[in-house]
Amino acid sequence: MQLLAVALAPGLAICIYIYWKDKFDREPRLLLAKAFAFGMLSTIPALILEVFVSRLGLQESPELFATAVYAFAGVAAIEEFCKFFFVYRYLYNHKEFDEPFDGITYAVMVSMGFATLENVAYTLQYGMETAIWRMFTAVPAHATFAVIMGYFLGLAKFRSDESNKFIALAVLVPILFHGAYDFSLMQQPFQNLRMIGALASLIVGLLLSFSAIRIHQRNSPFRDKQS
Repeated sequence: MQLLAVALAPGLAICIYIYWKDKFDREPRLLLAKAFAFGMLSTIPALILEVFVSRLGLQESPELFATAVYAFAGVAAIEEFCKFFFVYRYLYNHKEFDEPFDGITYAVMVSMGFATLENVAYTLQYGMETAIWRMFTAVPAHATFAVIMGYFLGLAKFRSDESNKFIALAVLVPILFHGAYDFSLMQQPFQNLRMIGALASLIVGLLLSFSAIRIHQRNSPFRDKQS
C-alpha cells in the first residue's frame, strides 16, 4: 500500500495544482475524472504500438542515431500522439472547453492518467527507489509535455484562423521535449551527460510550462468577471 501511495501521489498532486491554477472558470470534477481515465486508457494503444515498433527492430541501441530514432519515433511520438488523440477526440470540442486555459487543464489530466498508471507499473516492478526517482523526474516531465500541448490546443480552439498550425504544434512540440528527455536517459555509456541532458530538458519544460500557465490565466475571458 505504501508503494502504491507513493506511485499515485505525484500525478494526483499535479492534477490538484493545475485545478487550483484554473482560477477563473474551473472545470467540472466529473469531467476531469473522465479525462484522467482517458489518460489511463491511452496507455493501451501506446503499449501496443511500442511493442509493434520494437518487433520491427526500433529500440534502444549503442548507436546514437538508432537511439535517437527510437526515443523520438518509437516512444515520444507514440505516447504523445495517444494522449493527444484522447484530448482532441473527447475533450477539445466539449462545451466546457470555453477558455484557452482549459486546453492545459484537460491535457494535464489526460497526461497524468497516463503517467500515473505507468508510474504504478514501474513502482510495483522496481520498488521504492524508482518511485521516489520518478516522483521528481518522469511524472513532472509528462506534466510539462502536457502543459505545452494544452497551451497550443488552447490557442487552436480560440484562434480559428490559425487552428491547424497550433494543433500541429500541440503534437510536435511535446514530442520534441519528450524525445529529448528520453534520448538523454538512454545514453547508457555517458551517465553524467545523460543526467544533465534529461534535467536540462525537464527544467526548460518546467519554465515554459509556468510561462504558458501565466499567459492563459492572463488571457482568460472570465478574468474580469471574477474581479
